[in-house]
Amino acid sequence: MQSANAKKFRAELKDYMDAAITEPVRINRRDMESFILMSETIYDDFRNEIQSLQRRLIGMNEILDGKTTEYDHHEDRLERFKKKK
Repeated sequence: MQSANAKKFRAELKDYMDAAITEPVRINRRDMESFILMSETIYDDFRNEIQSLQRRLIGMNEILDGKTTEYDHHEDRLERFKKKK
């Protein structure tokens, strides 16, 4: 990950935006606060991965809490979605 202070970042904004296409860039302020610049694609990938991990965690918690039902191999799994006549 590239890093830059705020002054250098402002002076070379285009270069850092181009670099952020492939990897996040850290921008540091004098007060030691940091910010991350990344492309929208990388940000969306991170968000999707976090959401996927959260769903898996919820599923694992349901298993551990016994909130699941055993799968019957002879059951029609799509039955609940079919319209009743």
